[in-house]
Amino acid sequence: MIIFRVRMIHNEKYNHFSDNELISEYKSTRDSVLVGILYKRYSHLVLGLSLKYLKDIDESKDAVMQIFEKLMGDLLRHDIEYFKSWLYTLSKNHCLMILRARQSRLKKEIDLQVNADSFMETRTDEHHYTSDEKERQYLLLEKAINELKDDQRRCIELFYLKEKSYSEIVDVTGYSLNEVKSFIQNGKRNLKIKLEKAGE
Repeated sequence: MIIFRVRMIHNEKYNHFSDNELISEYKSTRDSVLVGILYKRYSHLVLGLSLKYLKDIDESKDAVMQIFEKLMGDLLRHDIEYFKSWLYTLSKNHCLMILRARQSRLKKEIDLQVNADSFMETRTDEHHYTSDEKERQYLLLEKAINELKDDQRRCIELFYLKEKSYSEIVDVTGYSLNEVKSFIQNGKRNLKIKLEKAGE
């Protein structure tokens, strides 16, 4: 992880610069401190957006660092007119990518056999989906998980999304091993039913 260190001398020199002026200067100098100033300006907004999608503080903090590290290269390749709105879109797409990876793991593990319009199935024509349609799919899956009984939802999230072992879930929740296995099995079945109904 790159740690942005904004030195005081740069603060004094560049603090009054607009976003576009900072970007222009960065393209000329490749000085990462300039990206660090943008980080200080907008990291709290990116963190809030990440929390909205990822629902996990540690994962959201990691996402913020990943997004600003990505900026180091992206700022050199793109002509950006309105940085704040461009950063919002970049951050949103990064979070959706994380959610897609999450759901891909979940799909593989629970092996849901649903129809071709499944909300978690990776389709060959996926590039035809708009960002809004993908977001809707992710929100529907999240809704389905949240509608599970608390014990099933908790075990499903820990096992598939947090990748905890059975024994780790026993330690975290206090459930017995048989209860954990039962909650996961029943949660998988109920999740499949909910997704199939949502796809009708």
